[in-house]
Amino acid sequence: MSRRQPKPVRLLLVDDHQVLRLGLRTLFGEAEGIQVIGEAGTQAAAISEAIRLEPDVVLMDVRLPDGSGIEACREIRSACPQSRILFLTSFADDDAMMATIMAGADGFLLKEVGGNELIRAVKTVAEGHSILDPATTQRVLEKMKTISGVTQEGGNEDLSPQEKKVLALVAEGKTNKEIAIKMSLSDKTVGHYLENIFTKLNVTRRSQAAALFVRRFPQ
Repeated sequence: MSRRQPKPVRLLLVDDHQVLRLGLRTLFGEAEGIQVIGEAGTQAAAISEAIRLEPDVVLMDVRLPDGSGIEACREIRSACPQSRILFLTSFADDDAMMATIMAGADGFLLKEVGGNELIRAVKTVAEGHSILDPATTQRVLEKMKTISGVTQEGGNEDLSPQEKKVLALVAEGKTNKEIAIKMSLSDKTVGHYLENIFTKLNVTRRSQAAALFVRRFPQ
């Protein structure tokens, strides 16, 4: 009896440059496990296509001709909470990256990223993990620490010491399996901790939780 093949990641491409979309469609067309199901070149089209197609992942630029990819992210997250959103942009803009995280994005990469790395990023995001450009992430984290200073937002006392340890590892980009190994816990227990953390912090994404960790618990 043959093993059932996993369903491909259903991908929506959003960028105002048609040539770039064509290149991305070609790249993903040759990748195993990914299916491009649609394209959009504007904020309005991105939102309408995401609602119509309900993709697993939306790969989107921050800057769109009729608005912002960040606003599109908020709209898509509200209408299609099951869709993951990965930003791919030409600009290493710290403020934009911070805004995408707080808008609910699952990842942020620069367009200089290699093809194989981009393919892996789409699959990783589809699995529920976060992907952030390392260099830009470090600058953003340092900036957030500077902004927060010694002032911490309310709600810190709601997190148990164990939950804070889990959240710190999430902020380092660790997966549930890596956290489980690091803390000698089961994957199920880590998932339970994360559910509690998300509820207490009022977030729905690992990237949002990581950003709030840096703001609330500056090193």
